[in-house]
Formats: sequence, C-alpha cells, structure tokens
Amino acid sequence: MHPAKSVIYFTTASGAGYGLMVWLAVMGALGYIPADRTFGLVAFGIAFFLIISGLISSTGHLGRPERAWRALSQWRSSWLSREGVLAILTFAPTGIYALTWVVLGKNTGLAGVIGLVGAVLSLTTIYATSMIYASLKAIPAWSNRWTSVGYLVLGLMTGSAIMLGLQSVFGVGHSGLIIKLTTVLLALGGFIKLCYWRSLGAGGARSTAESATGLGTNGRVHMVESPHGEDNYLLKEMGYKIARKHAQKLRRLALVLGFIIPMALVAAMAVIIPELSLALSLLALVSVIIGLAMERWLFFAEAKHVVMLFYGQSEV
Repeated sequence: MHPAKSVIYFTTASGAGYGLMVWLAVMGALGYIPADRTFGLVAFGIAFFLIISGLISSTGHLGRPERAWRALSQWRSSWLSREGVLAILTFAPTGIYALTWVVLGKNTGLAGVIGLVGAVLSLTTIYATSMIYASLKAIPAWSNRWTSVGYLVLGLMTGSAIMLGLQSVFGVGHSGLIIKLTTVLLALGGFIKLCYWRSLGAGGARSTAESATGLGTNGRVHMVESPHGEDNYLLKEMGYKIARKHAQKLRRLALVLGFIIPMALVAAMAVIIPELSLALSLLALVSVIIGLAMERWLFFAEAKHVVMLFYGQSEV
C-alpha cells in the first residue's frame, strides 16, 4: 500500500494523544500526579493537539476531505465511522476532566471518575482506529490479531513516554511509576512488533492467482495481458512495492530506535544521577518518535492488497 504521510501522522499522533490522555486520567485519579495547573495546561494541550491534528490529518488522504463528516452516519457497519463517532464522544469527558484539573485544581474524586471514563473511551477509540485496518480481509498483512494489539500497546507506550518527559520537565508527580510503566511497555511493544513481522511471513500466502480467479483446478495461472496500459489509482495506491532487503533494514532500525534505545535510556533513569533524568527522558521520547514513524511507514508499505493478483502478482 502507498504509505501516505497524512495517514502515518494520523495513526501515530492520535494514538500518542489518546495514550497520553489515558495516563493523565489514570495517574491523576489515583493521586500519583497532583492537579498542578501549569503541568495540566501543557499536558492536556499536547494531548488535544496530537488528537485533533491527527484527526484532521486523516482527511488529507481523501479525494473530497470536505465530505468526511458523512462517514459518521455509517457507524453500524463501518469501523471508520465508529472511530469518528468515538473520537467526538471522547472529547466530552476528557474536556471536562481537563477543565476541572486546570481551572478548579482537582483531578481526583468525581473529577477522577470522569477522567477514567475518558480513558476508557480513549482506549476504545484507539481500538476502533486499529479495526479500520484489521477488518480489511483483502489486505492479509493487516487482517491479523497483532494489528489491534499493536495499536493499543504502541499508543499507551508513546503516551507514557510523553508523560515521562513532561514529569521530568516539570518535576511533578511520582516519576518512578511511569519509568517502570514505560520500560515495560517499550519491551512489550518491541515484542509485539516482532510477532507481527513474523506473522507476515508465516503460514504461506492467503490468496494466489489461482484462488482469486477460480482457475486453480486447471493448473498454474499466468497473466496474458495487463488490465491497464498505464498506471492508475489502484496501481499507485495498492501496488506500492518495497524491496525485501530495504524492508528488513528498516525493521531493524525501527526496532532499535523505537524500542531498544528508548528502553535503555528510560531504564538508566532509575540508576543515574537525577540531573541527567531530563536529558535521558527527552532523548528517549525523540528516539520513540523516529522509530515509530519508521514502524508505521512499514505498516503501510509492506501491506499488499489482493487486487494486485489481477496485475501479475502471483500471491498475497
């Protein structure tokens, strides 16, 4: 699939924003972070910016972005529509929680309960985003159990990395807990991506030219003539190709930059002098962002649509 920049930004930014919103709600409601107004203003500002800019970016890949609102009416059958509806609903509890934190200086009690409702809706929205891709059986690379799990864990992982950086900058709350959570999530995220990449090459092809045409009983199927004489939308969007050797190199870079290096930096924060904690947390966050951008680019670039079987590809 063609890895459109708008969709890459949408899936990474919105996931990070919702992940940060989850940790703000959970850690605030449980009393691990006081309702510091300046911290809350910056933290919620970043979370809402990532969510809103990500949602706006998602319309950039549409032919008629001004009609995107019409997708909201198909929530009974479309995961894209459900994701949009859930994203809108999530603004209510998270917005109220942000106001009670920043304006009233409260993040526990009733305010904390409202925040936790927002956290649940945030996770549900991430899941709905993942199902936009996981529900597409015509793209075997996405239609597997690791897609939704990966979206949820990577969203929480990125959110915790941002939270750790914010706590280091403002010196607010109990950083020991978020250090442990971030380290565990980085390790879990790396493991899930390895499982996902392994699943792409396991079990053989799901579809072949023989199964797609129904002519398998007559022997091997070969394309006699291309359906089109020049490039078209399908070939540009569904027929994007990346060399296997380049994909393997980018996988290693994504694994190292997105998971291994950040995990080492975050783990070092627990044993190195406090003066270096800020630098380590920010370096870890930058590394996570670069690594996840590569991971998400690969997520789209390595996906193959079964329609390509009718353009000469032997299997998908």
